[in-house]
Amino acid sequence: MTAGSTATARVGNVVMGGGLPPVLIAGPCVIEDRESTLAIAMELKRICTGLGLPFIFKASFDKANRSSLGSFRGPGLKDGLKILGWVKKEGGVPVTSDIHSIEQIKDAAAVLDLIQIPAFLCRQTDLLTAAADTGLPVNIKKGQFLSPWDVKGIIGKVNHGRNVVITERGTTFGYNNLVVDFRAFPVIRELGVPVIYDATHSLQLPGGLGASSGGMRQYVPHLCRAAVACGVDGVFMEVHPDPDRAPCDGPNMWPLGRLEELLRQLLAIHRGVCGELA
Repeated sequence: MTAGSTATARVGNVVMGGGLPPVLIAGPCVIEDRESTLAIAMELKRICTGLGLPFIFKASFDKANRSSLGSFRGPGLKDGLKILGWVKKEGGVPVTSDIHSIEQIKDAAAVLDLIQIPAFLCRQTDLLTAAADTGLPVNIKKGQFLSPWDVKGIIGKVNHGRNVVITERGTTFGYNNLVVDFRAFPVIRELGVPVIYDATHSLQLPGGLGASSGGMRQYVPHLCRAAVACGVDGVFMEVHPDPDRAPCDGPNMWPLGRLEELLRQLLAIHRGVCGELA
């Protein structure tokens, strides 16, 4: 499929795919507290409204897959969903977060507009089918260990009349490194689903700092621009007002204060290039 593909998915009032402007899925890596989470969501909404970009807020209530036992995980299911529900109501934005077990799905589905499946769990059949059975759209992160064509089997597990989105977040390249194969975007789109590019996680260096992951956020603009030129249907990006002080994934998160400038570039590429893609 080309940039003009008819494959779409709907998250609340947000539609991704079909050649529409790329959706931004963004927020901090993990919920730190109630006030800062809402403040980030409102600033993201302000930026996206001004640019005419559709926006979905993302923050994790629990980061279950951490490099070490002492790594910050967030407030947990109950308190985290309360905060996300409050952000959804006060901010007037759709919200998403990642689930890690079937037991979390019922509570998560009562709050979230989009259920996210983490990359390491992308082939867990029972988890996928249970998420799809909620009737909510499902965003599945492609595992770092999979080829783009391997996604076909994953889609087959959840695509029974439900909205499905696949997020590309890089492929394992030796130890503590990831690489993005830009052929993945058209390959996955040919399977009939919208494709999101995860800009920040694909620049993560898993376990690169020993007890935590490193990252190369300086390359976020370069890879984002290339992905949008390839015709992706949205960009996933973890952002923070002060990434170097963030308790989780700071080295690969993008500074919130520099986001608007980058989004303007991505919109210009979408308008000027994607209409010409064959």
